[in-house]
Amino acid sequence: MANAAVDGIDTDTAEPRVLIAADKFKGTLTAVQVAERVTAGLRRVLPDLEVEALPVADGGDGTVAAAVAAGFERREVRVAGPLGEPVTAAYALRGDTAVVEMAEASGLQRLPAGVFAPLTASTYGSGELLRAALDAGARTIVFGVGGSATTDGGAGMLAALGARFLDAAGEPVGPGGGGLRDLVTADLSGLDERLTAVDLVLASDVDNPLTGPKGAPAVYGPQKGASPADVATLDAALTHFAAVLEKTAGPRAAEHALAPGAGAAGGIGYGALVLGARFRPGIEVMLDVLGFAPALEKATLVITGEGSLDEQTLHGKAPAGVAAAARAAGKEVVAVCGRLALPPKALGRAGIRRAYPLTDAEPDVARCLADPGPILERVAEGIARDFLT
Repeated sequence: MANAAVDGIDTDTAEPRVLIAADKFKGTLTAVQVAERVTAGLRRVLPDLEVEALPVADGGDGTVAAAVAAGFERREVRVAGPLGEPVTAAYALRGDTAVVEMAEASGLQRLPAGVFAPLTASTYGSGELLRAALDAGARTIVFGVGGSATTDGGAGMLAALGARFLDAAGEPVGPGGGGLRDLVTADLSGLDERLTAVDLVLASDVDNPLTGPKGAPAVYGPQKGASPADVATLDAALTHFAAVLEKTAGPRAAEHALAPGAGAAGGIGYGALVLGARFRPGIEVMLDVLGFAPALEKATLVITGEGSLDEQTLHGKAPAGVAAAARAAGKEVVAVCGRLALPPKALGRAGIRRAYPLTDAEPDVARCLADPGPILERVAEGIARDFLT
């Protein structure tokens, strides 16, 4: 039986029921695998424990996998990767709602190992993914952005959806943010008409503007191999891109460049806003889509987590969103993680009662990285003993 009191609610009277709503441990365990391992560890202590697994994501890589785990159908399509080569990318569909993850087509994981293309990587394949969702009859599209290899302001995506971006000779500009330096004319008249009838939701965990010191090139360009000179080039190119679009689409194009989320995923957020998307924090959108609220209602304890619990976690990452929703419902929350870099007070402010890093069970960090699954099971045993017996 549970023995914890949560915000004045005595859970002694309820049979324990655990909701596992954790994100991936990036590079080691998927969100689905995290849930499986935590479940196994809990049931070693309480074999009959009721557990519901709801893998979550914040809009970045892993978003489609989380939707599929929640019952969406996985759809695959051949699209252009960030360097133009064909790749097989997936989106998720349930009824007339689609979940599209830009990293599936245009993410860093689509680049060859050690290869970066900060000036030329394109989001064209992300636009092809959106078009595939439209072809499948989607009327609501959750567009999760993050983990991109690109910094093209969504120009490639817009081109795949029918826009034309031309240079002084009337020829299409080159791919990537670097090609936008040569942009003279932007023609949006050919954009897919179905977009006007779709609820497009830009789901992101960052609220950066398109350009400037907090913009996409300056903040995220170096992660994609951009040198200081590349960052300056890309910032100027995206500033120019927005100025040309302002002439075509009016002052709203300039407003979009300053809007929260415009700088997400190399500026693809800006392109989505130009298409009429509405911006929402990624974890909030995904909790709605995945059916978190009804699952939360039945739970007596929520276990969330991700690979590294740190300052970034507190700014829109999945565990913070899960904890906020759970706290609002009067539920107790603990977290699992590979690495813990937050003090107890910061965790408490986020609504997390206690965090359990893998190093609690295995001090050797190398072992935690090499084979985290069995260690996570041991950590989960500790949670069961601390909170459920």
